[in-house]
Amino acid sequence: MTKKTKFYVVWKGKRPGIYESWEDCKAQIEGFKGAQYKSFSTFQEAKKAFNGNYLEYKGKKKGKSELTPEELLKIGEPNYHSIAVDAASSGNPGKMEYQGVDTHTKKVLFKQGPFAEGTSNIGEFLALVHGLGFLKQKKSDRILYSDSRIAIGWVRKKKCGTKLQQNKKNKKLFELIERAEHWLQANRYNTPIVKWETKAWGEIPADFGRK
Repeated sequence: MTKKTKFYVVWKGKRPGIYESWEDCKAQIEGFKGAQYKSFSTFQEAKKAFNGNYLEYKGKKKGKSELTPEELLKIGEPNYHSIAVDAASSGNPGKMEYQGVDTHTKKVLFKQGPFAEGTSNIGEFLALVHGLGFLKQKKSDRILYSDSRIAIGWVRKKKCGTKLQQNKKNKKLFELIERAEHWLQANRYNTPIVKWETKAWGEIPADFGRK
């Protein structure tokens, strides 16, 4: 039996209530001007929210910006059959690390670093290539999420576009960049790389929580 991980409260819609799937929620708000709705992790939270005021709950998710109901409806929900990657850097450049997690459970699937004198963009790039290799090895049809448009662009060009200069401290990091670029040039993959919609969904699950 599949465990429910989301409950959707509709305060204003065609039929207000608590729904157990995005499809059912969407049916109540699509085309409804001024719809008010939000997702919750447990039924208890959803029930409390439904009996409360929408204004007390909207926009509370960390990293989430205010979007109109129409914009949220267009974006929809994330695909949890996926891996999410992210990187963190203490300074720019500074000590950098990256990781990939199961988007649904947030279980760490791979993690590298910290590396001396790296940048977040380099980390995001390496995380994406690591994720592509990981999914290809597993023969998985999951998609790959990143919140970095820059890193996604570098991967598509098969080239890390950093302006950071190599030195003795970050030599190992640049060796990884070279390996990642070689992997992209030598391998074919079908994994879709998708931009994580932070404004709608909050921080990416692989976030290191240092903001």
